[in-house]
Parts: sequence; structure tokens; C-alpha cells
Amino acid sequence: MQSTLYTVTSNSTNFHLSWASRQSKLHSPKPPKPINPKPLLKPLTLSNSLKTSFNFQKDFDFKEENQDNLKNQEQVQDQPRICYRLPIVIRDSGSVLRYFWDGSGLKLVSLDGNSFSLWDSCLNFEDAARKLARICGSALRNFFLPREVSGNYLEYVKWKFLHRVFSSALQVLATQAMFRAIGIGYKRSLPSAAALNWVLKDGLGRLSRCIYTASFASVFDTNLKRVRFATSVLFSLSIGVELLTPVFPSYFLLLASVANIAKQISLACYLATGTAVHRSFAVSDNLGEVSAKAQIQTVCFDNLGLVLAAVLNIMLRNNQGLQAALPFVVYPIFSAIDLYGIYQGLKHVHLQTLTKDRLEVIINAWIQEGYVPSPAEVSKEEDINFLWRKGRELWPIRIGCLNMRGQLPELAMLTMQALKNEDFYFICLERFSNGPTKIGQHGIVLCIREGACSSDVMTGLLQTCHIRKGLLASSVQCDNGVEPSDRSCPVLQEWLKLIEDSKQFAQLNVNLLNEEMTALGWACKNILLTAQEQARYSFVAD
Repeated sequence: MQSTLYTVTSNSTNFHLSWASRQSKLHSPKPPKPINPKPLLKPLTLSNSLKTSFNFQKDFDFKEENQDNLKNQEQVQDQPRICYRLPIVIRDSGSVLRYFWDGSGLKLVSLDGNSFSLWDSCLNFEDAARKLARICGSALRNFFLPREVSGNYLEYVKWKFLHRVFSSALQVLATQAMFRAIGIGYKRSLPSAAALNWVLKDGLGRLSRCIYTASFASVFDTNLKRVRFATSVLFSLSIGVELLTPVFPSYFLLLASVANIAKQISLACYLATGTAVHRSFAVSDNLGEVSAKAQIQTVCFDNLGLVLAAVLNIMLRNNQGLQAALPFVVYPIFSAIDLYGIYQGLKHVHLQTLTKDRLEVIINAWIQEGYVPSPAEVSKEEDINFLWRKGRELWPIRIGCLNMRGQLPELAMLTMQALKNEDFYFICLERFSNGPTKIGQHGIVLCIREGACSSDVMTGLLQTCHIRKGLLASSVQCDNGVEPSDRSCPVLQEWLKLIEDSKQFAQLNVNLLNEEMTALGWACKNILLTAQEQARYSFVAD
């Protein structure tokens, strides 16, 4: 005999009725009639069936149980909730958020007050305005600036803004001047200008760009800042040439072609050095992001320069004479601001790659003051002026081959005779024949052997700087009246001793110097040298 148990949702009386009916069925001699379930009954779930099987003699009062639960909830609500600050802080889109536990769940609360709502603005307009300004500032920063860059990047962008705005305004004015020059000339010059524009203006400009890039490719790495500033000056002068086209309309094609050649050379340098500049700011290998943000900055800043030029033209639209004279008035002012912005911006570019000039600055500080300067400190001393010329300091150092016209023959012979197979460089003195004064007429040459690595170059330059320190500290000076081959010259007498002492100093300190430079972020694996500095000699053991 099979039977089905049901539970009643209203009260527990039905449990007893159901149980009694089932007992009567079991003890009755006649088969009972099937009992139809009432609508108030529902099938017993697994948990309820287990509860009914083991506690069938106990009465369940669901109303009392619900009332007990409500009382417990009220007691829990009456107790004060304890909030916990969790040690997790999230920085996202310029906002600082922290996790909190309020007793019932996790909350993400802003710590910098960047949250903004319309209700807050109705309650306190000033606080809402400040919050809105912070939100807008954070959005602009995320739009223009990469997330992870070095600390000097923001200063670089400020000077870049100054440079690009005024440079763009000058280009707009120069373009207007060129259009005006075409209109001033006689009518037959317009078809000829259009026909020869590609060949003379764009064609010659691109050809000059290729020649310049192929000739000075290595200079972009070794003298990046100096070359970039020099080409920026060239670009500014090219705009001045374009402004002269209305004054000399018959020479329009010639002036436009010359200006375009200068612009193409400047553009070649800008594109070639842009990657190295962006890499100096990318602290987490996010070079692509830094380059992309740089393009956004350039477009926005150039558009502001275009707006500036348009505003100046609108202000003078009723006076054609002043509008024609406007480029000549603003050109010296805008050019000065443009070049000043470029110069200051390059000062905030801290390159970590090693060149001969940067390594010489580091070694001089190491020898004289006993510490290794950081890339930021070297950047302040790095020469950007394109009018830089060699030999301004006493005993200048040069890397390359011996100059047959400027060397000291006796000293060079003694130095070469002392060379051994394990030597990867040698050091010699040279004398400059030009110059009215004695200051800067003598220099030091570091000759590198084939197969020398970066460590050998660093050791040789460390020894050379130590030799220069010894020469400057001593009262020995070679007079012009003394022949280079004269062994009575005090420099020749003390040279071998100075070479030996400086060699020991370099070998003992080069590893320590390398470790300290690497710790400060210098890229010591490679030393970038120019084409003249890459000249090598071979050692032949007869």
C-alpha cells in the first residue's frame, strides 16, 4: 500500500489529522477509500520530509518561529554596525578609491572627493564646482598625458605647448604670405608656379631631406639635443624666408624651395629624434602610449596656434595694410618664444643613453667630487647651443685616430712602443696650431682598438679624464717655442709615469663606477659614438 504525505501551510493540526487517518487505514480490515488531497496541501520537500520523519510528535508553530526571527532581526539592527577600512586602495582615472566594510557589505569610497552628483551641487555650489573642476582636470590629464611617465614629463609638455602654439601661428601667417605673393605676381607666373611647384619646392625639399638624413644619421643619437635645437632654428628661419615671398614675388619659387628644403631637414631631425625623446619618458615600456599622447598634444596645440593666427587676422580684417605687415611684426616675437620653448623643453629631456659627452661629465664628477650624477643632473650641464665648438676647456678630450698635423711625434712614438697585445686603447697628446692664445691649444686623444667593448671605452675615458686632472693640477705647460720632439719638455718627461698611475686608477674604479651608474638608470651596455669616434686601429705584433 502506498501513501503520500502533504504539509499544510496554515497550522500543524492537519499533521495530526493526516497521521490519524493513516493509522486507521493500516488497522482497518476493509480497504479504505482513497483520500483526495485538499487544495491547501502541497508536496513535502526534502528538508521538510526529513524534519517530519524525525520530529513527527512535535508541533510546529510557524507563526511563533517567524515572530522570533523578526525579534532577532530587530535586535541585530539595534546594535551599532562596525565599519572597517580595508587595506586596498585603487587609483583609476585620476581618482583614489578605498574599500570599506560597513557591517553588511563592501563599499568603494572616494578619498579625493572626485564624486559628483546633482544633489551635491544643489546643496553646496562651491564644493560642487571644485569637484567638477577636479573631474574635468582628471579627464583632461587622461586625455593628454600617459598614465606612467617620469616626473619631468609635465614640464616638457608645458614648454611644448608654448613652442607648438606659436610655431603653428607662424606657419599659418607664412602660408598666407605665400598666397599673397602668388597673387601679386603677373598672371602668367601662376601657371608656371603650379607646374614647377612639385619639382622645385617639394621635390628638392624631399631630396635634401634624404641627403641630410643619410649624412648625419649617427649624429641624431650622439648629439640629439644640439642637432634638434639647431634644426629648430633652421625651421624658424625658413618661415622668415617664406614671409619674404610677398616682398620679392618674382623669386617666389626660389624662396619657397629654399624654405621647403630647410623645413624638410628640420622635419627629418624631428622624426628621427622623437623616438629617443619619448623613450626617455616611458618608465614602464609604454613607448606606444607616450607616442600616441604626443600626437594628440601636437594636434591640439597646433589647432590653438591656428586659432591665434585667425584671431589676429580677424582683428585686422578692415585694414589691409596692417594685415600685410602683421607677419613681419609678430615674426621676431613668436620666433623668440618658439625657440625659447624648444630650448627649455629639451632641458627637461633626461636621456639615459651614454655618449662621449655625457660619459665625460659623469666621470669628471666622479673624479672631482666622488659621486655619479643622475640623468637629470647631466641634462642640466649638457650643451644644447648649436654654436658649441671644440676646445673651449683646457685639455679637451677627443676619441678617434691621431691627427698627423696636430700630434706630438716623440710622445706618440713612445706611447705606441709601450703598447701590448692585451691593450685595447692608447692615449696620446695633440696640439692645435690655430688660435691666437695658448689656452685650449693642447688636447688629449683616445684611440680605440678594433674589438674593444663598451667597458674598454669607459676604462679608457676614465683614464683619460684622470690624466687631464693631473695635467691641470701640475704647473707643467708646454710652450709653443718647444718642439714636440724635444725630450726636455716637462710633459714628455712625466708622461709615462702619469700614464701608469692613471691606468691603475681606471682599472681599480671602473667596475664600481659602472655599478653606480647602472643603479641610477644609466644604460651602460652601449656607448653611442659618432662616425669619427668609431674609428679603430689594429694591433700588429711583429
